[in-house]
Amino acid sequence: MSADTDPARVLKYFSPPVPIDRRTERIFFLVGAAALFAGYDINIYGLATTQIQASLHIPENEVGLTAAYFRAAALFAMLLAASADLIGRRRLLLFTIFGQAVFTLLTAFVGDHLSFIAVQFLTRVFGYAEEMLLFVVIAEEIQAKARGWANSTIIAFYFTGAGLAAAIFGMVNSLPGNWRALYVIGAIPIFLLAFLRQGLPETKRFQAQGEAGLKKGAILGLLRDIARQYPGRVATVIIAAAAFGFAISPATLLAQKYMQDVYHYTPGQVSLILIPGGLIGLGLTIAAGRLSDRLGRKPMAIAMAALAGISFFFFFNNAPGWSVPLLWVLGFFGFFAADTLIAGFALEIVPTHYRATVGALRYAIEIGVGAAALALEGVLYDGLGGHGPAIQWLLASIPITMIAVLFLPEPAGKTLEEMSGA
Repeated sequence: MSADTDPARVLKYFSPPVPIDRRTERIFFLVGAAALFAGYDINIYGLATTQIQASLHIPENEVGLTAAYFRAAALFAMLLAASADLIGRRRLLLFTIFGQAVFTLLTAFVGDHLSFIAVQFLTRVFGYAEEMLLFVVIAEEIQAKARGWANSTIIAFYFTGAGLAAAIFGMVNSLPGNWRALYVIGAIPIFLLAFLRQGLPETKRFQAQGEAGLKKGAILGLLRDIARQYPGRVATVIIAAAAFGFAISPATLLAQKYMQDVYHYTPGQVSLILIPGGLIGLGLTIAAGRLSDRLGRKPMAIAMAALAGISFFFFFNNAPGWSVPLLWVLGFFGFFAADTLIAGFALEIVPTHYRATVGALRYAIEIGVGAAALALEGVLYDGLGGHGPAIQWLLASIPITMIAVLFLPEPAGKTLEEMSGA
């Protein structure tokens, strides 16, 4: 057996760069598993847009607008997630996972377009809050030299969930209930995870501050304190996230629909691209996280944002058939890696008692601005005559993200306390 195929070397590649204890491993599993199911759940609409559109009679220029409506849930999710700075991470994570499971299941039984939007809106209130809190827990529990690895591995879980959704989507025309079965299948393991998460402990850093979070007052008070103490840092990371969300949201949502409608892929062929592509992206994302621990978050975030923008620009430009799978893989790899690194900045530059609030604010603004881009995509679709040119115009905001990242402090290799001064 060659050294390159030695299982021990492969395992070491996916392992943390520094040892972690059993308690941290258990926490990592319980939050990582949620990322896997989030990857499945959130990607169903993008995968099955064509089938859902036909079933619920959604007009072509409202496909993006539909996603914009239920992405507006990010505002409510932000308020929900920010309350973790008041009541604790564990208590809220138990609540959000159960809510996500209930409304994922209910999505399978909607009867019309409006009901679909309403139920998915509620699904994402809980799901988005869940995702916001996952990175908070990771930031507070993982050692400084492994945070980049941990964040990228969480996204690798997300990639795996998206790949699982793609695998099942390949059989969508054979499943009872067609696209509705995808939501039923997705809800069952989330209910199981909600049960397993009963053993999730509170993070050490939140425990260490005791009831300080409760004494800080309401969430608006937290936001006021953050604006007074860290105005430059928070504003810069929000600008980076907002510009990236605006550029990338329509591209990632409509990529699978574009493959079916423009490149004439069948659902099975889409799966054949997405499953191995997702596995490749999984390995690359972990590699990017490990490199960010060594080379720095800033150069990696800039490089990954550029990669996503360039790849999606050519993907939505009637690319040659041979290049479509490659562009899809590179585009989504760049998206996940850059988004993870930007999320990490938001959590690494403020103290513990502000971390969930700032992380939720970054996430909500990115999703909210992405919703605005999706709504605008429908207008550009009418004006430019297609999804491709509409999405290409929206990708023009990525350089704003790259410039903003340059002005952020470099957190790689530093403890959270060193970064925040707390």
